[in-house]
Amino acid sequence: MLDALPPLPELTDCTPDSLPLDELLAAGEPVVLRGLARDWDLVRAGASMQASMDYLRQHYNGEPVTYSWGGPEMRGRPFYREDFSALNGEVRRSDLAEVLGEIAAHADDPQPPTYYVASLLIDTRFPGMREANDLGLAQRGIQAPPSIWIGNRVTASCHYDALNNIAVCVAGRRRFTLLPPAQIHNLYPGPLEPTPGGQAISVVDFAAPDLEKYPRFAEAMAQARSAVLEPGDAIFMPSQWWHHVQGLEPFNVLVNYWWSSVPAYVPSPMQALYHALWTIRDRPEREKQAWREVFDYYVFGPADQAGAHLPPAARHVLGPVDEAMARQLRAMLMAKLNR
Repeated sequence: MLDALPPLPELTDCTPDSLPLDELLAAGEPVVLRGLARDWDLVRAGASMQASMDYLRQHYNGEPVTYSWGGPEMRGRPFYREDFSALNGEVRRSDLAEVLGEIAAHADDPQPPTYYVASLLIDTRFPGMREANDLGLAQRGIQAPPSIWIGNRVTASCHYDALNNIAVCVAGRRRFTLLPPAQIHNLYPGPLEPTPGGQAISVVDFAAPDLEKYPRFAEAMAQARSAVLEPGDAIFMPSQWWHHVQGLEPFNVLVNYWWSSVPAYVPSPMQALYHALWTIRDRPEREKQAWREVFDYYVFGPADQAGAHLPPAARHVLGPVDEAMARQLRAMLMAKLNR
């Protein structure tokens, strides 16, 4: 099913120096970046599982890593138990060399246990490895410390990130299936907590969707696009785009860069979502619709709309929020919430 979807748009012969980041951000659409990291040492080592593992061991500093584990019955899909009361796997902590050894030992199993080291900051476990394996985003003023993802045939169920993301396939192959933010209504998101990877995921099994139980999923798939990334390929995914990621080989390694389009003093909107669920969702419908108008006016309309008729000195939070104003807002909200 996923391999028959229309392809994602592509840029070919990209290099880190020629990457048109401003244009990508302005367009707000996902793009496959073929060959972006083809000159990385880690990509060259990824020609074989053994060489890739040896390269990682060479740079590994010996500090323990946290990883997800599940028995063969997990089928490579970190998810939930049937009643959604808990996740279907375990979180373990071990030496990375042991995890790599276990992946290698089960490489030929038709249905191996699942091993997944997820979102591990490279600089904390692989000192010096970035020298020959980096996109150089810091030189462009983008603070995006890279993370590494190591596992076997793991499927990251469809989810979205609050941040912009460039994901680089460095070993194995991965299939990315992307859907626009508006498809949240057709993807049947699961619980906000707990989650397999920190974000709500679609509860639909993309490999075998139950359209009787989740009929709107067919509408979502009509908007889906897909691509398989080879070692050295990358993909740019704008904030809020849903993505379903399948590891296609017995051993897969990915490096990704997350960064925000706003300053660091602007917190995650997820905090506002939780607050809105608490304060607005269960009000009478008339009140909810009134609050919708308030939010459209103050938040979702033009940024300068609510304060345009006021003198600049009187706008306070209705004007641009800078770091000083952010500190004031934080103090005010904490004081109100702690009453």
